[in-house]
Amino acid sequence: MKDLEMLSDRYKFSIDFVKQLHKLYKDSAEASIEALRSPSKRYYFRANTLKTSVDDLLQRLGSRGIKVEKHDAIEEAVYTPIEGPFTIKNEGRKVVVEKFTAESVLQGSHVYAPGIVICRGLRLGEQVTIVDDHGQTVANGLARMSENQILAFRKGLAVEVTNSMYRAPSLRETEEFKQGLLYPQSLPAMVTSRVLDPQPGETILDVTCSPGGKLTHICQLTRNKGIVIGVDRNKRKISTTQQTVTRLQCKNVSLIVSDARYLDIDHPHITADRCLVDPPCSGLGIVPKLYEHISQKEIENLAEYQKQFLKVASKIVRPGGIVVYSVCTITTEECENVARFGEEHCGLELEEETPFLGSPGFRSDFDHAKLTQRFHPHIHGGGFFIARFIKPRSR
Repeated sequence: MKDLEMLSDRYKFSIDFVKQLHKLYKDSAEASIEALRSPSKRYYFRANTLKTSVDDLLQRLGSRGIKVEKHDAIEEAVYTPIEGPFTIKNEGRKVVVEKFTAESVLQGSHVYAPGIVICRGLRLGEQVTIVDDHGQTVANGLARMSENQILAFRKGLAVEVTNSMYRAPSLRETEEFKQGLLYPQSLPAMVTSRVLDPQPGETILDVTCSPGGKLTHICQLTRNKGIVIGVDRNKRKISTTQQTVTRLQCKNVSLIVSDARYLDIDHPHITADRCLVDPPCSGLGIVPKLYEHISQKEIENLAEYQKQFLKVASKIVRPGGIVVYSVCTITTEECENVARFGEEHCGLELEEETPFLGSPGFRSDFDHAKLTQRFHPHIHGGGFFIARFIKPRSR
């Protein structure tokens, strides 16, 4: 226990999270923490073959001097190497940014005004050191706004990053992104849509569709020749998803503002051939992660929340249909335990997955766990979980 408390203090991960990692990885727990605190070695994005070919996209990006490679198993998956770590000097005034901004800045993203927590006395044009709210240094930069401007407007580019610990191309600033030729997306997220295996002419339901990455991938895989329904209870998120759908030229999408946990009651006419369940989760597999304060109780509450989405998907999918459950986390509560709930309480049966690029799931007391697919931070560059179910035609 003392050793785990030392890891918790050293890496600024809650003791509950460190216990989770130790339960999962035993002697490799510290290696998993180190992996979580660093970006993956590859920055993945999806070539949108509704608007371009993979080879044409690679040629366009290559002409800009961006190093790009195809993945050998997922044809639309493309990646560019993430360089680093580089040394960051503490020089100039410190600008404190919130957690998610700091984790983006660590990889070279610029700082926009809403992400700033403290910038006392900041002057336009000043050299600064960017730190998170634990004081961990992530980058150097140049102030493009003063303290008064940041506090008055709360929008716009506040600090231009000039030297970050890790570096990846800013693909969201390219013309290819603006034209909808690519979509930044992790490899496991792309594997998820491939495991769902949507077919032209089918009705596909994404019960928690924002921000639209997997939703638009489903459209791409069906070549806009099916009915794709996306659901989210937040109007703003649906609006953001619609922008992504439009930019990527997905034409077979209907978006619904609704709490998907009650979809069978609020929209009883909806049935689907395949359902994707990618609910809110603890996000403990997302990298890089500079610190994490999550509690065991929060993890357990999220697992119960996720089960509600899986249960409604099991009602909406037709007999013989497919349900895929995915989360960007690594806790057994949110992964194998929810998969087991799908079998024992939702009338679903786990199936083998294709493609299978991760590792088999855990839990010696649950035989079917080996049919699920895990991605581990220290092995695969991030944490993720995928389970594929079939709804039996009859009992």
